This record gives sequence, C-alpha cells and structure tokens, in this order.
Amino acid sequence: MDSNTACIVVQTPNFFGQIEELEGLAEQVHAVKAMLVVVVDPISLGLLKPPGAYGADIVVGEGQALGNGLNYGGPYLGVFACREKDVRRMAGRLVGQTVDVEGRRGFVLTLATREQHIRRERATSNICTNQALNALATAVHLAALGPTGMRTLAELCYHKAHYAAQRIAELDGYQVGDAPFFKEFVVKCPQPAAEIARQLNEQQILPGYVLSRSYPERSHELLVCVTEMNSKAQIDQLVKALKEVA
Repeated sequence: MDSNTACIVVQTPNFFGQIEELEGLAEQVHAVKAMLVVVVDPISLGLLKPPGAYGADIVVGEGQALGNGLNYGGPYLGVFACREKDVRRMAGRLVGQTVDVEGRRGFVLTLATREQHIRRERATSNICTNQALNALATAVHLAALGPTGMRTLAELCYHKAHYAAQRIAELDGYQVGDAPFFKEFVVKCPQPAAEIARQLNEQQILPGYVLSRSYPERSHELLVCVTEMNSKAQIDQLVKALKEVA
C-alpha cells in the first residue's frame, strides 16, 4: 500500500472458506488515506464480528442465500453498506422508517441518487434494472428470522459443516485443513478430485467444487460447502460415498 492506493478489498470467509484475521488492517489502510472494503457471507455475521467493528469502511456481500432461490444462476441481489459519512456517495436508494401524522409506522424514500429523482449533476446512479423482488424476498426472510434466528441460522451452518469436516477427516486418505472456517472447507483427496466428483455425481451427490478448475496445481482438492439446508443423513451419505470411491 502507498499513496496511490484507493482501497483494499478483502474477503472473509475467503475463497477457500477460511476466516481471515483482519484486526488491525483498517489502521494500516487508513494510514495511507485509503478505504477498507470487506466482502462477507452475510449469514456468517450471525456469529462473527461485523467488519464495521474492526474498522471497515464498506461492506459488501452476495444476498442470494437470504431467502432467494438459485434460479438457474440469477438474478440475485447484492448487499452493500457503508459508514454514514459516505452514504450520499452510494449508488441506489435508502428507505427510512418513520411515522405518519396519526402516529402509524410508515416508510419513506429518504435518499435517492438516481438522475430520474434528483438534479442530474448530483446523481451517482442511473441503474435501471429492478431487483426489488429479490430484495423483498430477503427482507421477508430476515424479518421472519429476527436477530436470534440469524444467529441460529449461522450456528446451524457452522456446526453442520464442522461435523462434516470431522467425519471426512476420519476417512483413510482424506485430509481437512486446520484453518478456522465457517461453512466451507478444503478436503485433500486420495485421488484426483475431478474423478471423485464424477463418481459421486453418478450417485446424484454433489460433493463440492473441484479446485483444479480455478487452481490447476490443486488437482486432489475439493471445496466442500455445508449449509442449514443439509441434513445429518445427507452428510453421512456424502461421507459414506467418499469412503467407497477412495
């Protein structure tokens, strides 16, 4: 980082599912007058410290898992948050909660950045796609969960994933790393991961992402993800299948 650095973008959990240690990073970024942008799995924040608590300026993430289906690859929605001092530089709209003249709860558009709504020279957005349906589904999902439900959801993902990792690590020929993770973890396999995935796909089991697709040198590794949607029986079935194909 130097005076030419505008921002630093980090992801936690990272591509391999590992939780990054980011304490103290914000101070280093701000020392060169840059901004810290953290990419998160929103569900992980039911357990992990929120990025704002360790100095992040902007937080972004993929919101698909918050009540939206996979929909053959989209559309999804993004999650975007910033500190109040930067809120007028955001692209999009902010809706605030208020009360009407009779004291009833209501909602009002408190910030609009589109040129259709304000003077063109002040606009920061002319985005014209409409993802309101996805956002509405997420709003309903989060409202139904509530703060305690969000924590429960995160705990389900965490404990199910760690149960799966423990069972897989007990198999001969398989290794699971010891880095802290949330719901994704890397499994080192006794034979090429693509071959293991092929055999499990024939059994209608999706074992995970073959890492050699992104990292050719990691031909024997699978990236496995376990969420609240996976039952113990499904995890045990995966473990049994991995043992058989080894």
